[in-house]
Amino acid sequence: MGTTMNKRGFLALTTLGTVTPAALATTRAAAIEGPGLLTVSGAIGAGNRGPLDAALDQMMVKHKVAFERAHVFDATALKRLPAVRIRPTLEYDARPHALAGPLLSTVVEAAGVAPGGDVTLTLRAVDGYAVNLSLADARAYRMIVATAIDGRPLALGGLGPQWAVYDADTLAPFKDKPLKERFALCPWGLYHVDVKRG
Repeated sequence: MGTTMNKRGFLALTTLGTVTPAALATTRAAAIEGPGLLTVSGAIGAGNRGPLDAALDQMMVKHKVAFERAHVFDATALKRLPAVRIRPTLEYDARPHALAGPLLSTVVEAAGVAPGGDVTLTLRAVDGYAVNLSLADARAYRMIVATAIDGRPLALGGLGPQWAVYDADTLAPFKDKPLKERFALCPWGLYHVDVKRG
């Protein structure tokens, strides 16, 4: 499976001198190649899929998700984004683990979310757990959408296929808390992000 790119869109961006990583990622990720793993909806750009399908989007319906358009990322689209590596001590075994994936802020920008302003993200996991977090905090915490742990892909049934997580060992609001209390803002099994402005 080769990587395809909208060459006209890329050329238009380069001639304007405004190629940003998010713009490049959006240009490349217009059509997904594999199964959708992460859906971003709400105050986004044009998106790459239409409205929620009440018959086929059963998990989202059960979690009361609704949207008219969304941006879906498959594994390839997430891998195209620059990866960040962190090594937090995890609450599950009290050991440090290497986690890798794009910054959450990069993911939502690739979905067409304009930087700046008052933006709230609702991060939703496959078990229905949902947490609200400001985009400003996601940036300040350098929160990633982890897709790999210790060099292996995160698995569904484990902590994956995506995990919104930060390096709690290095962040002032979390590092002195008991280990079991550091990751309340970090849903594993992340599959949906809802974006709200204002």
